[in-house]
Amino acid sequence: MRFRNATLFVALAVAWGSAFTAIKAGLDYFPPVLFAAFRYDLAGLLMLGYAVYATDRWRPRSRPEWTLVGVGGLFMIAAYHALLFVGELGVSSAVAAIVVSLSPVLTTAFARVFLPEERLTVVGVVGLLVGFVGVVVLSNPGRGALVTSRTVSLFLVFLAAAAFALGSVLTRRVEAELPIETMEAWSMLLGAALMHVASLAIGESVAAVRWEPRGLFALAYLVVVASALGFLIYFDLLERLGPIEINLVSYAAPIVAAITGVLFLPEELTAATVAGFALIFAGFILLKRDAIRDELLGAGRTAGERH
Repeated sequence: MRFRNATLFVALAVAWGSAFTAIKAGLDYFPPVLFAAFRYDLAGLLMLGYAVYATDRWRPRSRPEWTLVGVGGLFMIAAYHALLFVGELGVSSAVAAIVVSLSPVLTTAFARVFLPEERLTVVGVVGLLVGFVGVVVLSNPGRGALVTSRTVSLFLVFLAAAAFALGSVLTRRVEAELPIETMEAWSMLLGAALMHVASLAIGESVAAVRWEPRGLFALAYLVVVASALGFLIYFDLLERLGPIEINLVSYAAPIVAAITGVLFLPEELTAATVAGFALIFAGFILLKRDAIRDELLGAGRTAGERH
C-alpha cells in the first residue's frame, strides 16, 4: 500500500509540475485566457463522463450543490487559471509553480477569516510572513523600478494562488453532499464558460490561435494528463492520505516544473528561485507543524502495530 501511494504521489507531482511547463509552451500558440478555457472545455467533458460512470449523482440538484459548483467554477477554475495563464507570460514555469505552492499557506489565512473555528497562532503568523517573504525573494527586486513586467506577472500568479485558496475555503462553508467528481466536472465546465466570456472581454480571438503540433500537444497534455488523470489520482490519494500529506504535492510540483522547464524550454534555475521556494516551504511547515506532527505520529503508530 505504501509503495502504491508513493508511486501515485510521484505521478501526481509529475503531472501537475509538468503542467506549468506545458502552459508555458502552449502560450506561444494560444492567447492565454482562451488557452485556459479550451483546456477546461475538454477536461470538463472528460470529467463529466467519468462522473456519469463512477457516481450515482452526475449532476447537482439542490441550490447548495449549485452554489458549491459556482464557487468552485468561479474561484478554483476560472479566476485561478485565467490569472495563472496570463501570469506565466512573464515568469518561468518553475517560478509560477513556486508561487502557486503558496496556496496551502494562503488557505490557512483565509480559513482564519471565514471559518471561525480555525485559529492562527503566533507561530502560524510567522509562517504566513515567511511564505510572503519567499514571494518577495522570487521577485528579486533590484535597485531599479519595483514595478516591472516580471513583478506584475508574479503578482498575477500570486492572485491566482489566492483565488484558489479562497475558493477552497469558501467551498468548506457550503453544506452540500455532492460527489467530488461531479463537483469538479461541473466546476470545470462553468469555469471554462466564464473564461470564454473573459477572453472575449479582453479582446482575444480564435483567429489568433496558431494550430501547430507543438501547441496542440501542450493542450492535449494539459487536458488528459494534468487535468483528467491528475484529478483522478488526486481524488484517490486524498481519500487514502488525507489533506495534509496531499498538500505536499504543491511542494513537489515546483521541482518537476524546474526540471522540465530546463529540459524542454530555455529556462534557467536561479538562486532567487531556490531561496524563494525554501522560504515558502518553511512557511508551510510552520503553519502546519501540529497537523504534520500528528500525521507522523499516526503513521508511526500504524507501522508499530504492523510489526
